[in-house]
Amino acid sequence: MDLVIRDVRVIDGSGGPSYRADVGLDGGRIAAVRRQGDPALSATRSLDAHGLALSPGFIDMHAHSDLALLRDPAHKAKAAQGVTLEVLGQDGLSYAPVDDATLTEVRKSITGWNGDGSDIDFDWRTVGEYLDRLDRGIAVNAAYLVPQGTVRMYAVGWDDRPATDAELQRMKQLVAEGLEQGAVGMSSGLTYTPGMYANNAELTELCRVVARYDGYYCPHHRSYGAGALEAYEEMVGLTRDAGCALHLAHATMNFGVNKGKAPDLLALLDKALDAGADISLDTYPYTPGCTTLVAMLPSWASEGGLEKVLARLKDDESAEKIRHHLEEIGSDGCHGVPIEWDTIEISGVSDPGLASCVGRTIQQSADARGEPPWTTARRLLVDDRLGSTILQHVGHEENVRQIMRHRVHTGGSDGILQGHKPHPRAYGTFPQYLGRYARELGILSLEETVAHLTSRPAARLRLPDRGLVREGYRADLVLFDPDTVAAGSTFDAPRTLPFGIPYVLIDGRFVIEDGSRTDVLAGRSVRRTPA
Repeated sequence: MDLVIRDVRVIDGSGGPSYRADVGLDGGRIAAVRRQGDPALSATRSLDAHGLALSPGFIDMHAHSDLALLRDPAHKAKAAQGVTLEVLGQDGLSYAPVDDATLTEVRKSITGWNGDGSDIDFDWRTVGEYLDRLDRGIAVNAAYLVPQGTVRMYAVGWDDRPATDAELQRMKQLVAEGLEQGAVGMSSGLTYTPGMYANNAELTELCRVVARYDGYYCPHHRSYGAGALEAYEEMVGLTRDAGCALHLAHATMNFGVNKGKAPDLLALLDKALDAGADISLDTYPYTPGCTTLVAMLPSWASEGGLEKVLARLKDDESAEKIRHHLEEIGSDGCHGVPIEWDTIEISGVSDPGLASCVGRTIQQSADARGEPPWTTARRLLVDDRLGSTILQHVGHEENVRQIMRHRVHTGGSDGILQGHKPHPRAYGTFPQYLGRYARELGILSLEETVAHLTSRPAARLRLPDRGLVREGYRADLVLFDPDTVAAGSTFDAPRTLPFGIPYVLIDGRFVIEDGSRTDVLAGRSVRRTPA
């Protein structure tokens, strides 16, 4: 065999008890698992586990590494956490399928998530071509969701109106082509334009296409604040009508109106699951959220694309109307809750000249200037051409803990890697689950936690040979120290790498060895397995 990992504590991803074994790898697969007393394995190379635990590689069910995987071959942010597979194309906005005009608009609209892409050769237009680009070699494996907002931008544009019959047929065709080319499902960002302009009838038709290909629908639904439960119920009903599997993205209950309401969400999901619905969800183990500052605006203010948004912000009458919706009514972009500027912390800017804003809330910057917070926010939106990212401090720890215990829970970082001060979840989600929530707090056992991060997401992705330590499965594996594994990233130092994860293998090759990133690019696209 190529490698034998000797005397290791195997946490196999099933959620069952761990056990000690020798594990042999050959040809990128797990060739043998020998428990104590079984015949010994021989190999070209042996690794003494020295008290480490071996688990399947972690699957990040909600990643924003669509360009980062191409820009940064090392991709330590995820590789060092033990992530061996990321799911891209999230929140309804990504870079395929597109034509030239749509690509230009997408790049502008999600600069805050991924940068403007000026350092990327966009030599693809279809989903298949993007996946082919990944297959040239990337740090970790990647699956892709067809982004519904991008599809709507392509077929309809930025108008806030129902799609015509011809436009709907074009969207259905684009979704089908993406799935045929290997996408695992479809995502939406229903507080982001232009995807949020789709009504439920339109979304249901698109989900019927997804269901035909045995994919799943992954919505960032219409509210995580006011009316959050109704928004979750809307997605459950929509996918039931379409006969489509549902995966709820970053399934949180945020803002003051939802404090202590996780049990209500879980009861809603349990009722649907008990009735036969196919539902899963992901969360990250932190309370603040992260998005762009422009995402807070009411949807009508974002109609038409970047230049029209900037024109409205520069116009005093339109800007006052935006302020009124933000501060007094509660915009749909801010989940129907009147914005609290002391919860909005600037985490990154596109213009380096605005870096002094980073790490301060809008309220703090406004107080320093002696001006109303909307004046500060408006100026920043215009000066940074809508490229600013934010941390939004609106979560509740008790909700986070209760949701992560649920029977269909999986882990997703929602990691935005851009910005001077990104959310630490991008560099810390998976060790945070293992170290803080399993070892320190005991919210889940270590075996349960690993199952949430491995076999459960592999099952949602319909991957028959990933997510478990089993003979014949792919050798995407993590070796970590259960006693020391921990997130290194903090809100003050968000790019600090984790502790206690000395080895990560993809396709049986070391991506992390002795705690350091190798030059191996073993990652490839992971495409939908036909039903």
